[in-house]
Amino acid sequence: MYPEIVKETFPNVVAIDHNLNQLVKKIELLNYVNPINIEQEKRNFFASKYNVNPSFRYRKLDFDAHKLQQQLFSQNIDSIRDEATRAFYRDVIYDYSGLIQCVETVGQGAKFYYNSLKSFGTPTDRDVENARFILHFEDDVYDQEMFPVFNASEAAAYFEEFVKRYDFDLNVKYSTKISAAAMVLNNIQTLVLKKNHHFSANQLKVLANHEIGVHLVTTYNGLNQYLKIFHNGFPKNVETQEGLAVFSEYMSGCLTLYRLKELSYRVLATDSLRKGFSFCDTFDLLHNQYKLNREESYNIALRAHRGGGFTKDHLYLTGLKKVYEWHKQGKSLTPLLSGKVSMEYVPVLEQWHKQSMATEISYQNYAFESNENTNQKVVFILENLR
Repeated sequence: MYPEIVKETFPNVVAIDHNLNQLVKKIELLNYVNPINIEQEKRNFFASKYNVNPSFRYRKLDFDAHKLQQQLFSQNIDSIRDEATRAFYRDVIYDYSGLIQCVETVGQGAKFYYNSLKSFGTPTDRDVENARFILHFEDDVYDQEMFPVFNASEAAAYFEEFVKRYDFDLNVKYSTKISAAAMVLNNIQTLVLKKNHHFSANQLKVLANHEIGVHLVTTYNGLNQYLKIFHNGFPKNVETQEGLAVFSEYMSGCLTLYRLKELSYRVLATDSLRKGFSFCDTFDLLHNQYKLNREESYNIALRAHRGGGFTKDHLYLTGLKKVYEWHKQGKSLTPLLSGKVSMEYVPVLEQWHKQSMATEISYQNYAFESNENTNQKVVFILENLR
């Protein structure tokens, strides 16, 4: 609920924030961009000896995208008197318009890819160099913590134990229609686990600190803010949010060279889209050139090619570098946990605190309290990313 003082002092902001909240509830891009026939297409792809591109199918749209666009742009942004807040909500509308175009064109090849570029960008040459720099390091010794021995229900039990330090509920669902081992759906506050996946002990720690320690913490912090945009998401928030999530892995001591390489392969897979690679080409790059096993090669190629070319995955590594530098400069990570916020808009957030339009966060990330990382190779890499 909006407090009376905020409604009285900033009635136009409250009205537009409320309207936008009603409009954007269904724009959960990950709901639409993950194919519904992942496992069948994987079997077909392996049976073809990696020579036939998968034919993915997707969820049908359950809203009128054109009408939603019209309603977005009908908001009277000019009625907001404060210049910074007015500019912020204008950016919100353009950002959500781009996400609607992404959702609307899922499965339509180049149309979706170009919309993805507008919303998430593509790796720069420097990003690709950073990825290759990480991949040059010799693999660490494979220890017991890296063996995938836990099933999805055992993973759920681990996460339910992890979340006991918080007073929010952990809603868990299982799915065979997601490309990641786990993901958070912000709009329904749910952790979705890949039903047929087997998790290692290290991956459980990684996912707990990534998905719960950041993604669910920012979800619930956003819900407790006055303005609904904290929960729905600031413009271009993915880089900051994923950077925070991987930094949480680092601070909790479970970020490995293996994980950094995984993020690097994602950068190369995303970059392959720009070069016009097909699914088979991207898989070949990962499996034959970089000698990645076929399961991981398939999953990373899937993440890049789903929808028609999804470029989000390069933002994990750039986000990690930016959050690492932010922390190194002595800046507080607390504002970045206020909801689905982005670094770019922290000045607006600070202004809202002064105007009583934002409140202190309800939940912290416990990993940020002390640095538990003991892997000096990881430190060296983070210090030397360009």
